Amino acid sequence: MANDTRAPALFFSPFVSSAMRVEPQWIDYNGHLNMAYYHVLFDRAVDEVFSLVGLTRDYVETRHASTFTAECHILYKRELTDGDLVRVTAQLIDFDDKRLHYYLEMRHAHEGWLAATSENLSLHVDMVHRRVVPFPADILANLALMKAAHSMMPLPATIGRIIGMPKKSAIRVEEANEEREPEVETRH
Repeated sequence: MANDTRAPALFFSPFVSSAMRVEPQWIDYNGHLNMAYYHVLFDRAVDEVFSLVGLTRDYVETRHASTFTAECHILYKRELTDGDLVRVTAQLIDFDDKRLHYYLEMRHAHEGWLAATSENLSLHVDMVHRRVVPFPADILANLALMKAAHSMMPLPATIGRIIGMPKKSAIRVEEANEEREPEVETRH
């Protein structure tokens, strides 16, 4: 039934996506997965996890609402190459009546190493008026169930991280010739 909004009986903690393959056309001139396609893989996993709470294409078509990503912070940890299989885990960090804060990890599907992480904030949007609006009660109930399952997991260490360039302390390089002023070298 198209409007069936019952909550799933159980939410895995964390949610684990289906396996996804790095496609050859996504490889850049550096010989690895181009940064844009990490977003594609994360987005495909988000579609899977959001469908568990009822946020599907059918939801957009029948309820005229959807989610828009307001903020995304990706950390690239290890290169992926042509043909690699990955899985993405998802953890709902928090939510309120209009927003979702969630964390994703992309791992090599067979070897388990971490390729990238993504911290995101999504908004619930009325697609007719194009403005942020509250989630309906059934979606909020599903989100509460997911949050309860995910609240048993520890918070990822990188949550709330900001981009910046910390100041490096200057290192003095002593010259053999004592007549010259010592030069200041900054390490990068």
